[in-house]
Amino acid sequence: MRTITFTVPGPPRGKGRPKFARRGQFVSTYTDAKTEAYESLVRIAYAQEANGAEPLTGEAHIEVIAYMPVAASLSNKRKLALCGCGHTKKPDIDNVLKAVMDGLNGVAFRDDAQISHISASKYYDAVPRLVVEITEVREV
Repeated sequence: MRTITFTVPGPPRGKGRPKFARRGQFVSTYTDAKTEAYESLVRIAYAQEANGAEPLTGEAHIEVIAYMPVAASLSNKRKLALCGCGHTKKPDIDNVLKAVMDGLNGVAFRDDAQISHISASKYYDAVPRLVVEITEVREV
């Protein structure tokens, strides 16, 4: 059983909606630049922790904890009170999870279909970051 835990610095981002572009008579879809940059940041954070490990080949579990920033306009007392509380604003947790899964697809695991269990949470914190733990529970 192999486990890799890594942290992505900065405020977590959700996967953006696909964009559409007309190219002659055809319409193509693409991912916006901010989402691509965040997925790349997820890949880099994973690569630094994995030290060149091969992608997982078996069944895996993933846990994602998003620590979201507290609004700068709040008083210090209110900021301290919010730290550790659940985050109920945008981005949606499923969009954050989608950005992580797409960023790790083909890098941490061969395909995201290998993930059989997902745990995801969002909390307020003074230091915004994303903590990801991937555990291979059964090799193939």
